[in-house]
Amino acid sequence: MRQCSATVQVISLLLFLALTACQQSDKSDGYGNFEATEIIVSSEANGKLELLEVEEGRRMAAGSVAAVVDTTQLHFSRSQLQSERESLMAKRPSLGARIGVLLEERRNLKRDNDRYRRLVKEGAVPSKQLEDIENRLSVIDKQIGSLETENPGIAGEISAKEARIAQLDDQIKKSVVRNPVEGVVLTRYAEKGELTSWGKPLYKIADLQTMFLRVYLSGAQVPKVKIGEEVEVLIDGGKSRKGRITWISAKAEFTPKIIQTREDRVSMVYAVKIQVNNQDGRLKIGMPGEMRLPAKPGS
Repeated sequence: MRQCSATVQVISLLLFLALTACQQSDKSDGYGNFEATEIIVSSEANGKLELLEVEEGRRMAAGSVAAVVDTTQLHFSRSQLQSERESLMAKRPSLGARIGVLLEERRNLKRDNDRYRRLVKEGAVPSKQLEDIENRLSVIDKQIGSLETENPGIAGEISAKEARIAQLDDQIKKSVVRNPVEGVVLTRYAEKGELTSWGKPLYKIADLQTMFLRVYLSGAQVPKVKIGEEVEVLIDGGKSRKGRITWISAKAEFTPKIIQTREDRVSMVYAVKIQVNNQDGRLKIGMPGEMRLPAKPGS
């Protein structure tokens, strides 16, 4: 009887050790939560929201129109600048014609000035007539100089108007808010008809087809992983899928409170991000997950 009892105790001990080893082998290497790359889309214009095609939970394509800000005043300002530019453009040929007339008059007066200078020297005409011609030449030179300086000024004004028109065109373009990435709207911050301003958030969107599990590894585990390595990712219910390590923190930190076990919370750890395919939409932001490293040869 004693021998039988000892045999039972040995078998029980072996079963316990086997069960313990099995449980230890089933323990995951990292714990964390799923997250996604979230983008907050903001307004790049000031004015009333005439359109806001955004609903929480809605999938939006990249480049689709998400919102439109009223551009009425911008169009009025652009029309005014366009008219002013055209008016300045019309002045340039007129200035050229006026300068041409004065130059022709100056050439005629110059010929008269040379002729009267000879006549005055010969005593055929009084010197007063020569002085009148020279005074007239001086006046024409000043008029031509004034018009020539006015012409470059007009060119500068035209350039300034064109730059302002281009600026308004850019503002009008940015009044149409286009969705930057394909994804699902997480949060809506504004409503149609509200006044918005530059930099004010309109909605938050994220690509939920690709999720990231952020886990935390100890200093002893970090040397065993590398970027690009495939790992096993576990979610609630025992379901598993493949993941790929895309980022390993270079800086240690205290284990965050989301890690539940007391022994893990007191250690320093390194954050690791694992990219996981979520085409089926099963994974949600904030959902807990686990990571298991592939078995190493000889381990």
